[in-house]
Amino acid sequence: MKKGLLWRLAGPAIVVAMVAGCSFSPRTPEVAVPSGVAPPAPLPPLAGSLTHPKSRWVPVSWADLPGFGDDPLHEGWVALVSNCMRPNAAIRPLCDDVRRLAIADASTQRQWITERLQPYRIESLSGQSDGQLTSYYEPVYDATRRPSAQFSVPLYRTPDSIATRKPWYTRQQIDTLPEAQAALRGREIAWMADPIDAMMLHIQGTGRLRLTEADGSQRMVRVAFAATNDQPYRSIQQWLTNQGVRAGKWPDDTRDWALQNPQRVPQLLWSNPRYVFFREEEMSELDASAGPRGAQGVPLTAGRSIAVDRDSIPYGTPVWLASSGPAAQLQKLVVAQDTGKAITGAVRADYFAGTGPEAGRLAAGMNQPLRLWALWPKQAAPSP
Repeated sequence: MKKGLLWRLAGPAIVVAMVAGCSFSPRTPEVAVPSGVAPPAPLPPLAGSLTHPKSRWVPVSWADLPGFGDDPLHEGWVALVSNCMRPNAAIRPLCDDVRRLAIADASTQRQWITERLQPYRIESLSGQSDGQLTSYYEPVYDATRRPSAQFSVPLYRTPDSIATRKPWYTRQQIDTLPEAQAALRGREIAWMADPIDAMMLHIQGTGRLRLTEADGSQRMVRVAFAATNDQPYRSIQQWLTNQGVRAGKWPDDTRDWALQNPQRVPQLLWSNPRYVFFREEEMSELDASAGPRGAQGVPLTAGRSIAVDRDSIPYGTPVWLASSGPAAQLQKLVVAQDTGKAITGAVRADYFAGTGPEAGRLAAGMNQPLRLWALWPKQAAPSP
């Protein structure tokens, strides 16, 4: 790593990535989402089994859902409409109504939900209904199409040799081995100013870039997950803890450590051997108001989309979420539209907080208790 690059690591951007290891889950999708330019072509309906081998669904009454009468459902309806771009087989027959009721008032929408859907409390196979809620978001960073003294940290497309070497090179090997660097030469999408910001993109799996082109023009693009090097994910915050660094109040403690130990910053980065490769997606004005595509293949809705274990909750399932903690008090309609390798178990969800710094602050602080209820069509009983 270049000496000048190491000194830039001690800037304020380092704080964000340190905290990422605490609450953020690595956004490594289990299913690659479709590529293509925006606006994307509609995807076919989801196919395959809708069984849920990791969870048990117990029918309950609507009165059992905390806060059901208070949620502003028109906000959640945006996620339901997006869901109908690629609904699962059980939800698809409801999509005409979902689209028609998008402009209805909350009482009409609530009445339709209670008439057409049945709530089921989601439990583990052992009967545990309490779980964990974390959060993720879409960061926004400056980047350039060409490298410079300031912008020298590359984001890469998937290397051609990814299928011939399993697992692929570690993060440290990518930074230091000539053969790994040769395999990535010419695969650069863009260049960032700070490797800590790049690490955040690797953790989140997606982000937006304010990209300066070679001719000096600027535009916004999205970089989305394409592949990993198949190395294990390791928390950089846990590495700091293992070094005897007290996980105190941030950002002060983490900033102090970085400023006092600039020579050890490469060790911090290399403690997470997993490396993410991206693909570039054009962004239209419509895309700017929507989140990235989740594993279901539809745009995520801020505050209304969650990532789940698909062996517990099928993609496209409307879900009632209840969670209380220092980060947020949540009782609301959401839709299961994404996943991640760290999101496992019956009552486990990752909450999509949205785009930008404010969403990042919410996501960083969220790690709290969770309860979930699946809202399943009455004419399509869930599998046992």
